[in-house]
Amino acid sequence: MTSTEDPSFAVLVVEDNPLLLMDAMDMAEAAGFRVYGAGNADQAMRMMNNHADICVLFTDIDMPGSMDGLQLAHLVRDGWPPVGIIVSSGYRKVAKGDLPEDGLFFAKPYSPKAISTALTGMAKRFPQ
Repeated sequence: MTSTEDPSFAVLVVEDNPLLLMDAMDMAEAAGFRVYGAGNADQAMRMMNNHADICVLFTDIDMPGSMDGLQLAHLVRDGWPPVGIIVSSGYRKVAKGDLPEDGLFFAKPYSPKAISTALTGMAKRFPQ
C-alpha cells in the first residue's frame, strides 16, 4: 500500500533552516504524505509523542538544541522501532555504522526523486 492510498501515513521533517524545511516538507507532501515539520530535535520529540501516524523521520544532522539529528535518529529508533529513518547533511559524511538500523543517509543536495522513492519504500514497510 502506498502513502497516497492510505493518508494515515505521515513524515516528520526536521531541519533548522526554514527554507530547507519548507522545501523538504513540500517534497514529502508531493509524494503523498501528511507532513509535520520541526526546527530541532526537541520539537521533533514532541511531534513523535503526539502523532502516532508518523511512519518516517527525515532529519538533518547539524541543528541547534539538546541533540543533533543522528542522536535524534537513534532515539527514535529505540522508542519507535517501526519508524523509517532518513538522515541528511550537507557537511558530514555518515558511515552506515553510524546510522540506526535500516537508516538511510542522503548527502545534500539530494535528489527529490531519490528521497520520494525512499519515503514511499519506508511507508510500505510500516506496520498497519
